[in-house]
Amino acid sequence: MRALAAAAIGLAAALALVFTVTAIGVPSGKTSPKPLLTTVPEHP
Repeated sequence: MRALAAAAIGLAAALALVFTVTAIGVPSGKTSPKPLLTTVPEHP
């Protein structure tokens, strides 16, 4: 029974977060034009 209650509380919190972000909207901003480095650069 405790597990069911914990799952219900977690689901309610997740849905509240999703609805809050949906209501407020995604924060405006722009991404960097430079690509991220995915490998370690070679050392001279």
